[in-house]
Amino acid sequence: MYGKCGRIEEGLGVFRCMKEKNVFTWNALIKGLALAKSGEDAIWWFNRMEQEGFKPDEVTLIGVLCACSHSGLVDTGQRIFGFLIDGKYGFSPGIKHYACMVDLYARAGYPEVAFKLIRDMPFEPTKVMWGSLLAGSKAQGYLEFSEFAAWKLVELEPENSAYYVVLSNLYAEMGRWRDVKSEDYDERERT
Repeated sequence: MYGKCGRIEEGLGVFRCMKEKNVFTWNALIKGLALAKSGEDAIWWFNRMEQEGFKPDEVTLIGVLCACSHSGLVDTGQRIFGFLIDGKYGFSPGIKHYACMVDLYARAGYPEVAFKLIRDMPFEPTKVMWGSLLAGSKAQGYLEFSEFAAWKLVELEPENSAYYVVLSNLYAEMGRWRDVKSEDYDERERT
């Protein structure tokens, strides 16, 4: 609860005072640190969790990878995801683990790696993944990847006018004025 409110020190205090910890309490701590963009602290506590004999579960790894994504810890995220793929934790990565990695790469300015992961993963990409690629690529100036992701979002949800606005804005940013007008016209036709 404290972690979700950004009151990390209070949350850590409560956690430290707990007589009995379990995977749920560890997950709450790690996720709270991830939300607070305290990625290095989240990794430290994750390592401590393992040292104390607690077995991370799927939720733990989502929290840890999310912490890496929000804090730009690309190498650490890659290492942990590699362990997950190799079976160190006793389960295979799920779609949410892949989504965290797509977000990690896109935020860090590696849209080509994020795209390759989307292309090669054993799941169909979700709106969240395409949205992460779109936002991360746009923030880092990789507008071609942003355009591709925006079109994938249009394919998944053609009735969502926000995606057409994003495309129009992308085209304006790219100086593709003919495409801006085309998207504006196409949007008016859909409504």
